[in-house]
Amino acid sequence: MEKVVTLHPAAWAGKRVFLTGHTGFKGSWLALWLRQLGAEVHGYSLAPETNPSLFTLARVESALAGHTLGDIRDADALRSAMIAARPDIVFHLAAQPLVRASYKDPAATYATNVMGTVNVLEAARGCTNLSAIVVATTDKCYDNREWAWGYRETDALGGHDPYSASKACAELVAASYRRAFFANGPLLATGRAGNVIGGGDWSEDRLIPDAERAMRAGTPLVIRSPHATRPWQHVLDCLHGYLVLAQRLLAGDAACATAWNFGPDGAATRTVEQVLQGLQQHWPALIWQLDANATTGKHEAGMLHLDASRARQQLGWQTAWSFETALEHTAAWYRQLHDKTADARALCDQQIDRFTAAASAATSVATSGSAA
Repeated sequence: MEKVVTLHPAAWAGKRVFLTGHTGFKGSWLALWLRQLGAEVHGYSLAPETNPSLFTLARVESALAGHTLGDIRDADALRSAMIAARPDIVFHLAAQPLVRASYKDPAATYATNVMGTVNVLEAARGCTNLSAIVVATTDKCYDNREWAWGYRETDALGGHDPYSASKACAELVAASYRRAFFANGPLLATGRAGNVIGGGDWSEDRLIPDAERAMRAGTPLVIRSPHATRPWQHVLDCLHGYLVLAQRLLAGDAACATAWNFGPDGAATRTVEQVLQGLQQHWPALIWQLDANATTGKHEAGMLHLDASRARQQLGWQTAWSFETALEHTAAWYRQLHDKTADARALCDQQIDRFTAAASAATSVATSGSAA
């Protein structure tokens, strides 16, 4: 059987990409992947917020055609950078991405995630060659009722905490611009993904980075909600969804200019404690304990996952790496970096290659099954 390839380098060769948030965790991985595909990537973002950072360790700047340090809340600077890049497509990933940080500074969260998105789309209106826009939001944009089943794209938006609500607002902004200003192009879509894991994330208040720091320090990891349930996926599975969607938009498929879920199936849903138990198989030194003040903290969702049936059926997108495989590759990335058996750039390139092969195989199996 002929292998099905979901991403076509010919579709990306020479394409001019404007990427916001390119210094962050997801953005750095996406910049490297786009460069592998042959795209010309122009990044716009604040300086990396963590030290170490994947952007620095993987030498992401060297993979870019353009690198601008700037704030998406600065509409004039953003517009100038985007127009100068003359993009064929915009990926908007820049955000304030943390729930607990949104409680500490809700105004800045809304300014970044809502008005920042407005600024990106306003800047896009001034680009003459632009064909497509992909805005990354989150699974937390839904009005979460703690249901046992996954949310579909047609379910109500909402959000208890400022971060979640700000991303729901960003979805509404995108939908409005799609109808009011982009009816005749560029094609605008949003991507909603779940909790991503992968090497190179050193953010605060994220499970895997916090676990890695605690293990290296030889101290117990303090967790707030051991029974909180989430869908976990490797960052490359999430980004693969964005890229498959973007490729369809670049090809002029107007039916794809809408909102899409890119979450793993139910088999990847785990509690926080189950994730740590799986991680401990790769990091035996990892230990954890419950935060004594956990019951007095701010509200965080207990159960949340997505139904990505539409992306599987209409885009041909499939989860390529199971939860166990994603955890294995994540643990191996940090271990090899720490042991100095490979540098960050080589680790990213190797895992992108392995993922691409797995994604092609997964799509081939799905296509064979549907044909049968």
